[in-house]
Amino acid sequence: MATQDHSPRWDAQLQRRLARGEETALGELYDRLAPMVHGLAGRILADQTAASQLTREVFAHVWEHPEDFDPAQGSLRSWLGALTHRRAVERLRARRAAEPLPGRGAGAAEEEIRAVATAARMQYVVDSLPQPLRETIAVTYYDGRTYQETARLLGISEQAAKQRMRLGLELLATELAEERARRHGGEDGDDGGWTG
Repeated sequence: MATQDHSPRWDAQLQRRLARGEETALGELYDRLAPMVHGLAGRILADQTAASQLTREVFAHVWEHPEDFDPAQGSLRSWLGALTHRRAVERLRARRAAEPLPGRGAGAAEEEIRAVATAARMQYVVDSLPQPLRETIAVTYYDGRTYQETARLLGISEQAAKQRMRLGLELLATELAEERARRHGGEDGDDGGWTG
C-alpha cells in the first residue's frame, strides 16, 4: 500500500542510488523505514534486542543487495516489510526449536508462530493505512467504541466515522487478499503467510 512519502518513483530512485553505493540513500531509507522494520520485528520476536539486531541485518542486506528489490513488484516499504517478516519468523522458529517447552509438540509451536506472524502482518497493514483511517479503526475497533463515540472523540461527524471505518476495512481486505493471492501464486507459505 503506497503512502504519501513513499511513491513508486521515490522507491526506484532510491534503489538506483543504493546500487551506485550512495551511503546517503541508505541513511534516507533508514530514517524513513527503520521504525517500521524495528516495530514489525519487535512484534514478532517480542524481544527489543533481537529486533534491533534484525533491523541492522535487514538494512545491511539492502545495502549489500539493492538489486533484490524490484520496483515493478511493489513498494520498497512492502518489500522491507516482507523481508523483515520472513527473517523474524525464521528467527522465531529457530528460537522455538532450540528451547522446546515440555508437553508441547512441534505442531503447537508452529501454530503459535503462525498466530504471532499473522497478528504482526495485520498490524503492519493497519499501520500502512492513511492516518485518518488508521485513527478511526484504532478508536472504533481496538478501543471498542461506537461510531457516535468515535465521531465525538475525533471531532468528526458520525457519517464521516462510518465512511472512514468502511474505507479502512475495505483497504485492509484488499491488502490481505493481495497478500493471500501472492502467497498462493508462487510461494510455499513457509514465511508465516507473508510474501514479498
